[in-house]
Amino acid sequence: MDDLQRLEEWLSPLLAKLTDAERRGLAREVARDLRAANVATMRAQQAPDGMPWEPRKPNALREARGAVRRNAKKSAPMFQKLRAAKHLKAQGLTDEAVLQFVGRADRIARVHHFGLEDRVKPGGPTYRYPARPLLGITEAQMVRIQELVLTHLSR
Repeated sequence: MDDLQRLEEWLSPLLAKLTDAERRGLAREVARDLRAANVATMRAQQAPDGMPWEPRKPNALREARGAVRRNAKKSAPMFQKLRAAKHLKAQGLTDEAVLQFVGRADRIARVHHFGLEDRVKPGGPTYRYPARPLLGITEAQMVRIQELVLTHLSR
């Protein structure tokens, strides 16, 4: 959190010189860049800090024999649909860049990000999901934000 504070202190005087429309445009650009970086880490099945997510529990049907095993679905990568722009919104406001999950996807993402307990399916059993961080800012992304700001100011 200390790094974010330093970034904010560095940005504040620079952003004060911009108009509201320019700040919104810059915030939108930063939010889109953060979205792309976080989608890339989700696609790689790892947390923003580079640690791999805990894999899914093995499917009992895949362990069986015969026709049941042949017809069982293979496990797809996690959170494929959460990565879609429909669910993960990047928004630039006058005073902040926002990257958030919206709608039902917000609840699903929160459960997985923090490792909370939830029902596996409606009316089904509850399960404590392992924490799989979905969103975050790395040191490299903070440097990228600084580059975006400097590029925007030099135009």
